[in-house]
Amino acid sequence: MSVFARATSLFSRAARTRAADEAARSRSRWVTLVFLAVLQLLIAVDVTVVNIALPAIRDSFHVDTRQLTWVVTGYTVVGGGLLMVGGRIADLFGRRRTLLFGAFLFGASSLAAGLAPNLELLVLARFGQGAGEALSLPAAMSLIALLFPEPAARSKALSVWASVASVGLVLGFLLSGVITQLFSWRWIFLINIPLVSLVLVAVLLLVKKDETTARNPVDLPGALLFTAAPLLLIFGVIELGEDEPRLPLAVGSLLAAAVCAAAFVAVERRTAHPLVPLTFFGNRVRLVANGATVLLSAALSTSFFLLTMHLQEERDLSPIEAGLSFLPLALSLILASLLVPRLIERIGTTGAAVLGMALAALGIGCFALLPSDNSLLTSVFPGMILLACGMATGLVALQNAALHAVTEADAGVASGVQRCADQLGGASGIAVYVSIGFSPHLGGDWDPFTVAYGLAGIGLIAAVLAVLALSPDRRLAAPREQED
Repeated sequence: MSVFARATSLFSRAARTRAADEAARSRSRWVTLVFLAVLQLLIAVDVTVVNIALPAIRDSFHVDTRQLTWVVTGYTVVGGGLLMVGGRIADLFGRRRTLLFGAFLFGASSLAAGLAPNLELLVLARFGQGAGEALSLPAAMSLIALLFPEPAARSKALSVWASVASVGLVLGFLLSGVITQLFSWRWIFLINIPLVSLVLVAVLLLVKKDETTARNPVDLPGALLFTAAPLLLIFGVIELGEDEPRLPLAVGSLLAAAVCAAAFVAVERRTAHPLVPLTFFGNRVRLVANGATVLLSAALSTSFFLLTMHLQEERDLSPIEAGLSFLPLALSLILASLLVPRLIERIGTTGAAVLGMALAALGIGCFALLPSDNSLLTSVFPGMILLACGMATGLVALQNAALHAVTEADAGVASGVQRCADQLGGASGIAVYVSIGFSPHLGGDWDPFTVAYGLAGIGLIAAVLAVLALSPDRRLAAPREQED
């Protein structure tokens, strides 16, 4: 064989080897995405999976409805409060390392929740799940960005990630009913253990070790204050709603929440590397958008909580039947999500945000005003469909507004703040609306469900008025408007 032929053969072999290596790396990153998506699914499922199981948990621990709010809010408050610092920790200590620790903490807390002998330990375990979410989710999202540097591939990967989250929220209602009735409510947590174990093994095998990096320090005082304020607020509100409230403890908790909120502002103003730079809120569009997100999420989470209790207590449905009753909401949510981008293009971000919140308010009105002895088809499903359409339209439009005029320097902060507004708003809404609605001190013949729904509806109306009064031209900046 001539020297030229030998060189050509070696070059072709090297080219084939490179092509095979590229194909293997491409397969590896998509396989990695699959396991990261499994973790995202579990985290999303655990937001809603407890809802159908709440009556069973209440009967198991012999507690009242107001105390059950901790089972829902404990997860979302801690997760939302620590979410932004989780991203900083991933930068400082490494994404792979942070993801592994966060996923392990989520799995260990799930085990503790499934084995909890009383409500207090169950709530503590839910706190642990929230902390695991706050650590693992930002690390996983940043890993996806690094695994898929090409814009087209990254967009596809993030679309898969977002779709899995939406599916998980809906799947939580269905799984909760099936697992609670056929097995036990404890298995809604214990089922996480083998799946989290698979994720941990996959990350160890597929994700390369972290490189040593030097990043800005974590604003731990800000993170602790940001998490403590809503927890103290929720505790104080729930304590005030007790049959015999401990007033000094309740008032002290509410005052401590206000002190933590004020201290957070002071810390962020003085620290060199704030968790949330206060200048970020100088943009009125983003400020009002996040405020409206808090109120919308509060109304939505409260409605889900009340619906699950209503279907099993007032309608006497089994857990499976209650879970299946959420199918119209799930299907409407998926269909509406597909239409939202076109809707925003046609009527703008302001129009879509107002329309979404108005539809959600109408849905809540259906739940509050229609008689409970009518069929599901005429009294519950219409409200569900309106609520789902309002949820899809309102949240997406407000998310767009919350990212108004961001730059590369503050895009991550904007996304984190919006996610925190969503989670903390939902948790606080359940605590405030349900505690007031079911308070024994309310008096009269008020139906607690109607009162709680009414408070959620009032919050939504306030959000609509805030968005409409946002600016003289009454417009939020839609993506296409920013480019003009």
